[in-house]
Amino acid sequence: MAGPPRLTDATEPVPAPGGRATIIDVAAAAGVSRQTVTRAMNGMSGISAATKERVLAVAEQLHYRPSRFGRGLVTGGDHQLGLVVNDLRNPYTPQLAASVFQLAAEQGWNVMLADVDLASDPDRMVTALGAQTDVVIGYFGSRRERWNDLLGSVPMVELDPSSDPPTAAVWIDPADGIEVLADHLVATGVRHPVVLDNSSPDDTSVRGVLMLDALRRRGYLPEVVHAPHGTAECGAEETVRILGRKRRLDAIIAFNDVMALGVLQACRRAGVDVPGDVRVVGVDGLPLGGLVSPTLTTLAVDLDAVAREALELALGMLAGDLPRSGAAVQRSVRHRLLLRESA
Repeated sequence: MAGPPRLTDATEPVPAPGGRATIIDVAAAAGVSRQTVTRAMNGMSGISAATKERVLAVAEQLHYRPSRFGRGLVTGGDHQLGLVVNDLRNPYTPQLAASVFQLAAEQGWNVMLADVDLASDPDRMVTALGAQTDVVIGYFGSRRERWNDLLGSVPMVELDPSSDPPTAAVWIDPADGIEVLADHLVATGVRHPVVLDNSSPDDTSVRGVLMLDALRRRGYLPEVVHAPHGTAECGAEETVRILGRKRRLDAIIAFNDVMALGVLQACRRAGVDVPGDVRVVGVDGLPLGGLVSPTLTTLAVDLDAVAREALELALGMLAGDLPRSGAAVQRSVRHRLLLRESA
């Protein structure tokens, strides 16, 4: 009698239709028992090196992950979501995390949080996060390809990528909001705007480029100031320098709300009336902007919508209804102009 089929170059393993690969799929494709798959995946004795190698190859091709529950990594039955953020000291980050935690709880998910900017070894943190979660979402930046490799079969959803990502993604798109803002500045008589960007002089941010382009198309010659940090302190320091140049100035458009709060502080200390002398605009729509005086005009983004889109992608990928990359797993959330007293 012929033995069970073995994986060859001409035979690709096929997962069960409509869902994630299971241990049964791996066993069938590799021609071994479920117990052998368990031994191979957990580095246990009792099987040959060749069999282990074959099972691991099949598991990799099927994107199979052993059950976290069977390995005792968690005690409950809920899905586990990994959230990667940049800096919990930035008010934007806990605001985003709160949206993710709330919506995840409604779906019966638990959330594990990793602040990679404050970690001594971000790669190790992300690897550990992937070992304990079903899917990882968050801000990956320049490390996304490396983390995609480290996470292996764990699906990823990148938030606000700077370019086409190798994974699922939720884009946070300010383009339409910037156009509306530029029209508003024209309508209110602004003549000499400054774009305060969080970037280096040779690498203006995507957001900064969009702002400069929108202003130039309306006949402005905007100045761009590059600030090394997106903090309130940096926003205030750069504003002091801007005001000290004695150049004509009637609007400052900051990279984010936090920097814009620093702009407001510097203007107040310098005796510059906002919005009478200088209009101030931020980006993000943080609740903090409504608590200062004057209240902050901003390009606001619905972080609940960002979290919702990311979780829907995660659920779709885990159910096998969506691929792990490509146009089918790309979503977009747009900014809107929120007019307040500062502009």
